[in-house]
This record gives sequence, C-alpha cells and structure tokens, in this order.
Amino acid sequence: MDFEIIQSILIIVGIDLVLGGDNAIVIALASRNLPTSQRNKAILLGTGLAVGLRIIMTGIAVFLLQIPFLQFVGGVLLVYIAMTLVTEQEDGPEIQAHTSLMAAVKTIVFADLVMGFDNVLAIAGAARGEVYLVVFGLLISVPIIIWGSKLILALMERFPLLIYIGAAVLAYTAAEMILGEATLQYFYSGFPLLHWIIPPLTIAIVMATGVWYNLLKERSS
Repeated sequence: MDFEIIQSILIIVGIDLVLGGDNAIVIALASRNLPTSQRNKAILLGTGLAVGLRIIMTGIAVFLLQIPFLQFVGGVLLVYIAMTLVTEQEDGPEIQAHTSLMAAVKTIVFADLVMGFDNVLAIAGAARGEVYLVVFGLLISVPIIIWGSKLILALMERFPLLIYIGAAVLAYTAAEMILGEATLQYFYSGFPLLHWIIPPLTIAIVMATGVWYNLLKERSS
C-alpha cells in the first residue's frame, strides 16, 4: 500500500467519524422503544442495509464524478458542506421512535439515505475513483460509528476544535476534487502553483467562515 492509498483510507475514515455521528443518533432514536431483544436486531439490520446502500450510492457517485466538470462542481458543493459543519447549520429529519422491528429498520435506512448525501459525496471525492477504498474505509469506520458514536459526539461537544479539524479534512478533500477535475488539467498544468495554493486556501476560507459566523452568533446572543 503506497502513501496515497493510506492517506485516502484515513481521510475516508475521518469523514465517516465526523459526518457519521448524526446517523448514530438516528439509530438510537428509531430503536429506543423496541424491546431489548429486538433493539440489537434493528441496529444491525438497519445499519447493514444502510451501509450496503451507501456503498452502492458512493460507487455510483465515484463514476458520476468522472463526467466532465461534475468533480469540480462536487468539490465546490463539498466546500459548502464543510462550511455548514463549522457554522452548525445542518438539520436532520425528525426521527420517530417505533415499537415494531421493521418500522424501526425502515426509519434507520430512510434517514441514513436522507442525511448521508454529504457523506457519500465526500467519500466519493476522497476515494480517487477507487470503489474498493470506499468499501474498505466504510468497513473500518462503521463499527466505530455504531459503538463509539456517543463518545465521538461527546468529544465534539466538549472540544469544538474537533469540528474544525473535521471541516478542514472536508475542505482538503474538496480542494483535491477541484484540482482533480480532468477537464481542467490543461489549465492547471499552466499554473502548477495552484496545487500548492488551492488546498490551504480552501481550508483557510472554511475556517475563517466558521470563526466569523460563530463570533457574530455569540455577539448577537
């Protein structure tokens, strides 16, 4: 395994940990009214189906990003997603608790699909066109999300800096997507310094946006 593959896997796992906390909340809320014996079944079955669908969706996204300019657009959209992370603007769907196993499973899968778009896009960009990296990264991170999500969420609430680190990872991935746009390689080749400028500049913009927004929010409250 060369450095780029290891880097991609670490980024995918990091993205899952940062963006996967909400999915763990969905699992907990949807299954909280089930009997204990069924709760574990709902968690395993719902998560398994959701992960399978996410792998399929991310695989499709990997190939779609090969369409001219879609990778560039995806990178710009991922910058916006990173900004919503640091400005706390993400809103998830309302989750209703269920007393039947299949109803809880359906809720887990549906909510994961609704809330997982940012995750799919970010992972597709980080995978560099390799679907096996998507699968490998998800297999590593999903167990961590399921069993360690409460700890991850608690750490993020206690140490807000972790949110900024996660947003920086997304911003870096977005910059790599923008620079990886095949249709614009002729332009990038004429300005090789862009490969050194765009990633830190993208991270700086996202970080500055988050700090500025949150300072304004504190002053207005």
